[in-house]
Formats: sequence, C-alpha cells, structure tokens
Amino acid sequence: MDLLNTLVDKGLRRELPTREEALAVLATSDDELLDVVAAAGKVRRHWFGRRVKLNYLVNLKSGLCPEDCSYCSQRLGSKADILKYTWLKPDEASRAAAAGLAGGAKRVCLVASGRGPTDRDVDRVSETIKAIKDQNEGVEVCACLGLLSDGQAERLREAGADAYNHNLNTSEGTYGDITTTHTYADRVDTVQKAHAAGLSACSGLIAGMGESDEDLVDVVYSLRELDPDSVPVNFLIPFEGTPLAKEWNLTPQRCLRILAMVRFVCPDVEVRIAGGREVHLRSMQPLALNLANSIFLGDYLTSEGQAGKADLEMIADAGFEVEGAGEVTLPEHRAAAAGGCGSHAGGGCGSHESAGCGSHDGAGCGSHEGGGVCGTAPEVPANEPRTDLVAVRRRGAGTDLAPNA
Repeated sequence: MDLLNTLVDKGLRRELPTREEALAVLATSDDELLDVVAAAGKVRRHWFGRRVKLNYLVNLKSGLCPEDCSYCSQRLGSKADILKYTWLKPDEASRAAAAGLAGGAKRVCLVASGRGPTDRDVDRVSETIKAIKDQNEGVEVCACLGLLSDGQAERLREAGADAYNHNLNTSEGTYGDITTTHTYADRVDTVQKAHAAGLSACSGLIAGMGESDEDLVDVVYSLRELDPDSVPVNFLIPFEGTPLAKEWNLTPQRCLRILAMVRFVCPDVEVRIAGGREVHLRSMQPLALNLANSIFLGDYLTSEGQAGKADLEMIADAGFEVEGAGEVTLPEHRAAAAGGCGSHAGGGCGSHESAGCGSHDGAGCGSHEGGGVCGTAPEVPANEPRTDLVAVRRRGAGTDLAPNA
C-alpha cells in the first residue's frame, strides 16, 4: 500500500505527513487495519523499541470543579456518582504513589480538579512533590492542575516537577461545543507556559465525543505544532450524569486507526493510551501496544481500570517489556535538551507529561473515562454501548481501600 510505505518513510525521518495522508489513515477499511498497525508499528519500534512506559495517576482532589467540560465526571453540574474529596495531604499522596511505583510505574501524575491552582495550591503540590521524591529516587513527577497563571510553572519546576500536563482535547473549531467556561486559547497558553518554564510538556486529546475525522486531524496537527514530549490519547467513557453520556461512537478498530494516525503525525514522541482503553479497545489492547509506547497502570481519576497485574501480563504476552526506571523514554535528540525526562525541542509532537490528566477535564488520566472492570463481560452486540465496562473508582486515593496498581 503506497500510502503506508510513504508514511513509514516520513515517520522514520520525522517528516510531517500531509493532512490528506492523515485523513486517509482514518478512512482505511477493516481489511486494511492490520497493515495500518504493522506500518505504524515500524515507526514506533524505530524510536522506542519494544519498551512500554508505565505511568500512575494520583487524584489529589476529586470532583466539585467549576468548569463545564461536557466529557468530565467532575464538571460543574455532574450527576455522576464519583468520589468527592478535598486535597490529599502530602503523606497520603506519597503512599498512593508508592503503590504505582511498586507496580513498575516510573512516572507519577498528580492531578487536581479545578479551573487552575491558587498560589496556595501550588505550595500544597510542591510539598507533595518533595514527599514523593524524597522517598522514591529517580521518579518522574508530572503535575496536572488546570490553567496556570504567570510564574506558577516556574514554581512547580523549582519544586521538582519534571512535567506538566494540559490537554487540548479537541479541535479549536469545535472546542466551544464541548466547554464554555474557558477557551482553546487558554489551554494552548498553559502548555506554552510549561514549555517556557523548562517543564516537559504533555498534551493530548479525547476521541469519541462526536468529532469528525477532520477534527481529529486538526487537534493532532495542533499538538505537533506545540511539540509536547508526550501525547496521551483518551477514549471517551460516556459517564452517566454527564452531557456526553449517550456518545458511544468508538469501536476497537476506530481506536486503532486513531492511534496509528497519531503515531504517524507524532513519530518520535511518547504516545500514551490513556483513559478508556479498557472500555473501547477491550481485547484489542495488546495490538495497540504496537502503536503506543506508554500506558497508565491501574485506575484512573474517577473510574476503574484494568487490574495492574493484568496490564503487566498483557505487556509481556504481547512481546513487549516494561521500561525500566533507569531508561530514558524519549529518543536521544528529544531527551538531550531536557536531561532525560523529555524535551519540547525537537521534531514531532509530544507531550511533557504522561497522560492527559487535564485537571478539571478529567480526560486522559481518567476521570470521566476510566477503565473497565475485570472479569468476563456479558455478550454484547457489536458497536453497542458497553456500559457494563464502566466502573466508578471506589478504591485508592480518597478511600481507605488499597489502590489498584
């Protein structure tokens, strides 16, 4: 297939595909799907080998957000029956992080709901970062606290944060249909603030909100222009009690095409399968590891994910290996400028942090979408809503129960 050969050649050279080529990937047929995965897999292996980076989410403050992001279970007016609690203390957050690190995660993502942090909130998170790093040598910490004010990114960097996550989520043209309490430009500004402060930028998208192929290509090209080190790809879980509760638009095949398109457009960055993989990829998750080089371990912000042990078995059974704490995630040309954690200087798009933990938007790290539950699901006709796979998180941070890691 000439298209795929062209895209592989461009990916190995870090050359931007044309919009027509990116759209053509999304338009491929099911008969061509394995060819698409194999082609994008060549690009993934060229830059990242067979390593899979594990990331772990800690929800520092859950629910009660004043923003109205339609996809999020923590949004203003959400009727989703999620955990709601105020800030975890540094020692509580550190204990939660330790569970994920013990399971093999090398990056901890600290997420808090809300429009953005106050200066006091930055102090709280700084204390938490210090507590985690004092007890876990070499751990990467990414913060996801919403929209940043001037000087806050620099303070987080001084406190020891390695990365900052803030997702674009969808195209600029459709952003106003999803959120009205802040703008697409606000999000871009926060990613740029993280860059300027020397933080590794992490920014991604949410698929499945009713967007068109053109919208998906628009947001991924915008991400490439922003040039983050990691790009979390979230698949919407339509939580009951949110405006998008009826938006079941994804199939496993559609998810694989989206991941392949992201890999071709952003060949040398950390592409992370974030929230919703268990619900929408389901038994195709191992195949998706040929496209993405990073996942979240365990649960998400407000929803349950696959059992941590199952994640590790899946990686091994698919012929991949967990990336070690001493290994540098990004290719040398990207990592060099940031001392190993990742750099925004370089070709391709990416994202500093790990997942799309967009604080108030719950996307990515999980909040609105999360994962499925373990066990055997009942038979469900193809393309039907899989509400049986959506489970609200009831363990880990904010509870007295052991976390899933």
